[in-house]
Amino acid sequence: MIDSNNFSSRQAAILVQVKQQGRVQVEDLADFFSTTPQTIRKDLQVLADASKVMRFHGGASLLTSLEYTDFEIRRKIADQEKQAIGKAVASLIPNNIALMINAGTTTAAVALQLKHHTGLKIVPDNVSIANDLRLFEGIEIMVPSGVVRRSDGAILGETAVDFIRMFRADISVIGAAAISRDGALLDYDLREANVARAIIECSEHVILAADSTKFLGKGPVQISHLSHVDTLVTDQCKDSNLIELCKKHDVDLIEAM
Repeated sequence: MIDSNNFSSRQAAILVQVKQQGRVQVEDLADFFSTTPQTIRKDLQVLADASKVMRFHGGASLLTSLEYTDFEIRRKIADQEKQAIGKAVASLIPNNIALMINAGTTTAAVALQLKHHTGLKIVPDNVSIANDLRLFEGIEIMVPSGVVRRSDGAILGETAVDFIRMFRADISVIGAAAISRDGALLDYDLREANVARAIIECSEHVILAADSTKFLGKGPVQISHLSHVDTLVTDQCKDSNLIELCKKHDVDLIEAM
C-alpha cells in the first residue's frame, strides 16, 4: 500500500474533493486542475492503490469504510454555507424551550447563533459545543456523560444515550455525514449514530442541518431516515430526488442561501 505521505499536492487536493463531494468525475477534475484526463486517471489510481478511493468508469468515489474527514478540514468545507444554515436554523428556535444539539460542524454553527436566545435548556452531545454555549447568558446546559472523542469532542457511549433518553426536547438539531438517494441519514461512527438516534426519538420536532455537499454522499452507518425529520435546512437544493423525498415525507425544506 502506498504511504499517503507520498501523495503529490494535486493528489492530496483530489482526495479532499472526493471527501467533500462523495464522488468525482475525471473530466471535471481535469478542468479544475487544468491538466489532462490521463493525468487525473493516474492520480485516481494512486489514491485507489492506497485504499483511499474506489474507482469507477469515468471517476472515483469515497470508500464507505473511510472515517470522517479531519474535523478542522470539515469545518472549512462549505464554511459560508454552514454559517448561513446556522443563522437560518437559529431563527426557527424560539426562546424558553428544551433543545438538543448533536455533534457536527454545521450544528456547531447553529449553536454559535443562539447567543441572543433566552430561557433555553440545551443538551449538546459535544463538549466543544457545550463550551461555546456556556458563554451565553440565559442558556442552561446539561451535558451527557460518556467517552469524549478526541478528534472533535463528541460524547459517545451507552451512558450518553441513557442520559439523553431521560429528556424530551421540544426541538432537536441534528447533522449527518451524508444523505443517501433513498433518504437514509448516514454517519461513520456507530456510537455517534446511536446518540443521534436517541436525540431524534426524544424530540418533538427534528431539524436536520446539512449543506448541499452531503447530498448523495456515503457513510457505512445509518442514523435514521429523512421521514423522521420535520425540517431540512440547507444552503441550496437542486437535487430533484431529494426535493421529491421531502414532499413525500412532509419535510419542510428551507434554503438558507
